[in-house]
Amino acid sequence: MFSRFTAWIWHGLRGSLQWRVLWMSHAKFVVGVTGIVRDEQQHVLLLRHRMWSKRRPWGLPTGFAVKGEEFGDTVVREVREETGLDVAVGRLVRLNSGFKLRAEVTYEARLTGGTLRIDPFEILEARWFAVDELPDGLLDAHRRLILETTVGLSQTAER
Repeated sequence: MFSRFTAWIWHGLRGSLQWRVLWMSHAKFVVGVTGIVRDEQQHVLLLRHRMWSKRRPWGLPTGFAVKGEEFGDTVVREVREETGLDVAVGRLVRLNSGFKLRAEVTYEARLTGGTLRIDPFEILEARWFAVDELPDGLLDAHRRLILETTVGLSQTAER
C-alpha cells in the first residue's frame, strides 16, 4: 500500500519537481576529468603542476567539469587553458567513483594543433615524453593510466 501511495505522489510531482527532490536527496559530486594527450609519435603530454605536491608535480592535463559541460569538452577546455594546445577527444578510458565527493573520468585525446603556451598560474612546465622516459615525480595513478593505454595502443597497432 505504501509503495503505491509513494508512486502516486511521485508521478504527481512531474518534471522539475521530481528533479528537485532527487537533487535534494542525493549526494553531490565534483567531477575531475583527465586527458591522456598523445602526439603523432605517441609521446604523452605531461604538465608540471604548481599546486600539486612538490614530490609528485608531474601529471596529465586535469581539471574539474563545470556545470552542464560534457566531460569530453572538459578535456578540450582544460588542455587549451593550461597549454594553448588543441585536442580531439577519443575513447573513454576510465570512470572512477567511490571517493567522498568526487568522481573521476579519463579520456584519451590526440593533439590537433595550437601553440604551446602554458598558463603560469597553474602550470610550471609542459613537455612531451616517450612512454619509456616518463619523469620522476609523475603521479602514480597517471603513470598507470599511461602504461595501461600504451599497451592498448600497441595491441591495436599489431592487428
